[in-house]
Amino acid sequence: MYQDPLFLIGLMGAIGCIGWWIIDNLRGEGSEELEEKLNRIGLVFSVLIIWRLFVNAGDLGVLLFFGSIICLLILLVGVVASNSRLTKTGRSWFIPVFLIFALRTFAYEPFQIPSGSMLPGLKVGDFLLVNKHVYGYKINRIGEPAMGGRDPEYGDVVVFVPPHVNAPFVKRLIGKPGDVIRYQNKKLYVNNIPLDQQLISSKPGELIIKETFEETSRIIRLRETAAEFPYEVTVPSGHYFVMGDNRDNSSDSRVWGFVPRENFMGTAEVIWATWECWLCLPSFERAGKIK
Repeated sequence: MYQDPLFLIGLMGAIGCIGWWIIDNLRGEGSEELEEKLNRIGLVFSVLIIWRLFVNAGDLGVLLFFGSIICLLILLVGVVASNSRLTKTGRSWFIPVFLIFALRTFAYEPFQIPSGSMLPGLKVGDFLLVNKHVYGYKINRIGEPAMGGRDPEYGDVVVFVPPHVNAPFVKRLIGKPGDVIRYQNKKLYVNNIPLDQQLISSKPGELIIKETFEETSRIIRLRETAAEFPYEVTVPSGHYFVMGDNRDNSSDSRVWGFVPRENFMGTAEVIWATWECWLCLPSFERAGKIK
């Protein structure tokens, strides 16, 4: 993303507008007409930045990071130059922008479930909180963590950017580097060990199953359809295998391959609200910890 020319043009343009505004205030002119023009031009550059962030699967945290630095610089320039307008503007913007950046980038980020691939546990419209520090601290969604964190574990409900599309997905972590994953006759095998399955309920065309592996369990959904051709892969080094809990209606590693370690954003830990459609009222009945 940092090599994207349009992103860099937008960033440099926005910084240029802010710099011009600072210089205008330091000169004691403070032209309202100039400020209005700079606001309009800066808005165009800001839209360009956000667009390129979306295209490149960049995190809004990157924008908040640069915004925090710029607000801090405005504050410092105002203090050094004894300019009350710059000082007041920098202080009023730096504190909220930095707090939002720190919380969203290093603590928790909101995420909404876009599909039914994680049924029955997670439904379309569920709003989740994603733990952004569990796998290490980083500013951008994609990249090696700068420090801290652990590697993904079996059963984690992971949020990540898959290799085939620039948008976050949520799935269940099934296989680690070196694991042999086999899916045969609706049953999952990890290193030739079958995962224990217990029937919870059934209705025409659908089975709800409790699946357990290495002391972790989850509720999955299967369709009563004919057995599929056996599927078996070995997870390469530095990559992971993920699947949806809605096993027969999920686009996952069986379709588009493995997830690189650096593409993990974190784990989905809490459902805090559900909003199923634009005309529906938000609901908090499903609020609680994700299993």
